[in-house]
Amino acid sequence: MFMADKETVDKASGMKHYAGLAVFSSAVGHALDGLDLMILGFAMSGIMASFNIDKTTASTLTTITLAGAFLGGLVFGRMADKYGRIRVLTYSVIFFGVFTLFSAFAPNFFLMALFRFLAGVGIGAEFGIGMAIAAEASSPANRAKATSGVGLGFQVGVLLASLLSAPILTAFGWRGLFAIGIVPAIVAIFIRVFVPEPPLYLKHRQTAKEHGSIRQLFSTPERVRFSIAIIILCTVQNCGYFGIMTWLPSYLNTELNLSLTSTGIWTAVTVLGMMLGISVFGFLADHLGRRPAFWIFQIGAAIMVVIYSQLKDPTALLIGGFFMGMFANGMIGGYGALISELFPTELRATAQTALYNTGRFIAAVWARLLSRPSPPATASASRWRPSRPSISSRSSRCSSSPKRRASRSSKRYA
Repeated sequence: MFMADKETVDKASGMKHYAGLAVFSSAVGHALDGLDLMILGFAMSGIMASFNIDKTTASTLTTITLAGAFLGGLVFGRMADKYGRIRVLTYSVIFFGVFTLFSAFAPNFFLMALFRFLAGVGIGAEFGIGMAIAAEASSPANRAKATSGVGLGFQVGVLLASLLSAPILTAFGWRGLFAIGIVPAIVAIFIRVFVPEPPLYLKHRQTAKEHGSIRQLFSTPERVRFSIAIIILCTVQNCGYFGIMTWLPSYLNTELNLSLTSTGIWTAVTVLGMMLGISVFGFLADHLGRRPAFWIFQIGAAIMVVIYSQLKDPTALLIGGFFMGMFANGMIGGYGALISELFPTELRATAQTALYNTGRFIAAVWARLLSRPSPPATASASRWRPSRPSISSRSSRCSSSPKRRASRSSKRYA
């Protein structure tokens, strides 16, 4: 009896250790995503000067990168379901790193855009495969906390980019920012050597009749509802993120003349709020349930949208930005748990990568359309203020379908 108890304890300890390692490695992979998109923003001025292009043309690089991520999500997700999570995640990280490094040596804008697209293809795997690994490595009782841990990785990448960009730009110029493409190769080696495939995936791979395909995401009426609802949710989530992180700082600077945005203080405080929100959401989703946690944060986001639109004082905007970031982006980790519980193991990585990256690409196109030049008087204010309540209300309505079924799905798909 003693030996049996010891074996049980050792097995539980081993699974806990593996879960921590799986979440950490997935979070590091997702951090590369946040790091890459942020350094692209910091490099824009240098890119414009080197290639003699205007801001509108340069900003297409972000959309091009996310278009690549959309394609990468479709390709690498299916590969991860068929050939292995860790193996394909490793390949995608190397793919991303190589073309990020190539971006540092791009001689013209055309090749720069091509390299950014191909780097985006690699990026497309980071969120979805990482979420699948974390979900399969953790118990149902801790799944939302695990996937939220992966979500934290993106924000860590954003903070790292904020800290590293200034000294690198000063020393090496904008090309030096993309030279960090060598870092993903080191990350890939770590993942490949130290992180084995999730046991749950290995168990199901032997018996699965068909591995992930986009067609399977829409193979039944229920899956059609799930897939469409998840795409809407991910679109809304990323619309909020792009709105907050890409042009709300510009709105505060140009419309309210706040110098704090130029120093990055507002961005840093908002990202810290996002990190707290992600952590809190994971805890609530595991203890209260997926649906209550989503509703709490949706309502909180809607309230903060209304409050924030009325703020003028710089200190109030700083504090408000913290809480708006907390509620608007805190749910990101929850999508990983939700999708994992709505789709079976043999389809999980495909669902994670395809649905999330579809929503993110739609949001990127929306953000680009929103940022087009317009009459200067109140253009940015008129665009921003009406959109925020409508985004929150739409996300609340659209979210009810899959979240209502989450508890049943978690029993059906481990």
